[in-house]
Amino acid sequence: MSVDIVLVEPEIPQNTGNIARTCVATGSRLHLVEPLGFSVSDRQVKRAGLDYWHDLDLTIWPDLDHVMRWAASRSGQGAGLYYCTTKAARTYCDPVFTEQVILFFGKESRGLPESMLIHHPERCIRIPMLPQQRSLNLSNAVAVAAYEVLRQQGFPALQAEGALTGRL
Repeated sequence: MSVDIVLVEPEIPQNTGNIARTCVATGSRLHLVEPLGFSVSDRQVKRAGLDYWHDLDLTIWPDLDHVMRWAASRSGQGAGLYYCTTKAARTYCDPVFTEQVILFFGKESRGLPESMLIHHPERCIRIPMLPQQRSLNLSNAVAVAAYEVLRQQGFPALQAEGALTGRL
């Protein structure tokens, strides 16, 4: 069971750092599609990811065509591809997620290119919001969608229970 998070041309280093931390905490892989709005060595990215950055399974793709060819090959092997967008007709809770899932997210300022979405409306999912609101923060949206996939999969390999320390 696996989740791959693909960020297409992310612009804000702090969002990517927070998403990196979520990926490490969930055992998900992070894919960044260039051009990036920052350098991955940027201290703001690393600061947001804190000490998790060295544990991150990260792939950087030179452009959207390369990552789409990779995703298509994974789809042919049974992976489910989903495009997270405010323009979707169905919610992130509607699909039954397979064992391998690839979630695509677009840049903070514009989202995913409509050319990706228009050809596969059945793969487009959204997080419900009030009608007058534009979107959630990218790192929050990634966390919501990734945890729904993992919830449906029974939180594989994740620690589901914590313990109180007994300290007051």
